[in-house]
Amino acid sequence: MQTFLKGRRVGYWLSEKKLKKLNFQAFADLCRKRGIEVVQLDLSQPLEEQGPLDVIIHKLTDLILEADQNDSQAVLLVQRVQDYIDAHPETIVLDPLPAIRTLLDRCKSYQLIHRIESCMQDERICSPPFMVLNTECSPDVLEHIKRQGLTFPFICKTRVAHGTNSHEMAIVFSEEDLKDVKPPCVIQSFINHNAVLYKVFVVGDSYTVVERPSLKNFPAGPADRKAIFFNSHNVSKPESSSDLTTRENVEGVSQPPSDDVIRELSKSLRQKLGVSLFGIDVIINNQTGQHAVIDINAFPGYEGVPEFFNDLLNHITSVLQSHNPDFAPASEQPKALPVSAAVPSAAPPGPGCCSMLGKEAAGSPWIVEGDGGLKGPRQRLGCNSAMSPNFQQHCVSTIATKASSQ
Repeated sequence: MQTFLKGRRVGYWLSEKKLKKLNFQAFADLCRKRGIEVVQLDLSQPLEEQGPLDVIIHKLTDLILEADQNDSQAVLLVQRVQDYIDAHPETIVLDPLPAIRTLLDRCKSYQLIHRIESCMQDERICSPPFMVLNTECSPDVLEHIKRQGLTFPFICKTRVAHGTNSHEMAIVFSEEDLKDVKPPCVIQSFINHNAVLYKVFVVGDSYTVVERPSLKNFPAGPADRKAIFFNSHNVSKPESSSDLTTRENVEGVSQPPSDDVIRELSKSLRQKLGVSLFGIDVIINNQTGQHAVIDINAFPGYEGVPEFFNDLLNHITSVLQSHNPDFAPASEQPKALPVSAAVPSAAPPGPGCCSMLGKEAAGSPWIVEGDGGLKGPRQRLGCNSAMSPNFQQHCVSTIATKASSQ
């Protein structure tokens, strides 16, 4: 046992559903074998009385969404957590609440991906263009879609990237069917990717790639057919077998993602957001072989990642050691005294970042990824990129590749 772990305290808050799905008690047992005390946090009580805490692990996504809808109880609970974090900057938080808010908003997370792509300047990556509709479809909106280069067919999905409704999506083939889509929503040109999705599950500097079914190929351009409404949770199940996921028309490039690309993407996201527990959904363009990031998920299910608990404990061990090399466990610290070796707090979000839709939603019927500094000089306007839907993580995988993102 690493002696510096003895007496460390890890607090956690997960929903009952998440606790059962992960079998989180097994992780708590693993921690205790290393001398780490694990505490289930009660958000209805002051966290000061439950501390001190060296690490907090949480999935507060439901509460954050409810708080952003002005649910008074959720506002109180989320603020209670944030107040403790602000009062104890030495506590390691997996993951910072402002970063979670970014990942809960597809517009903000897609903007982030495009900025990262610009910085990476890697021709093997071409993230799909997107646009947020905040009003009903109109001739002006249709004209704007054309000017921005979005092409049919495209995927329509909710802007909020969490909850049951976030899996309700549509493939739209024509302007006529776009009128049936209810705003606010995100639209994105569809890329053919031979019905294969690659889910990347990240834990600190380690990641695991899991293959899942995805949407089949469709002819490019407008088509005289009705929009297809579907639930991405059902499409992405490993055992999924339907007309939507058929691989009968596979063509062009069929290859797994590059380790180099995945490693750099996960590393960049960790650095930009300060997150450790997240998932990246990646597809491979069957015409160009380029990687497209189609969604990012906060604290996914990690199904198909048999070493998740070991990876998580190794990550906690690593950050404790790197941030506090000469620091006594929290249980040995006077509660009222500040800690000398503190982990810097995540930077507060900019204006509008703390509400799910932000300030931009009120002033414009659309938000376009393109100009405005989201892409750099290597912007690939001719890229035939596309979007597959957000895929649910609650599945079991049979194919997994383990790597390190360091």
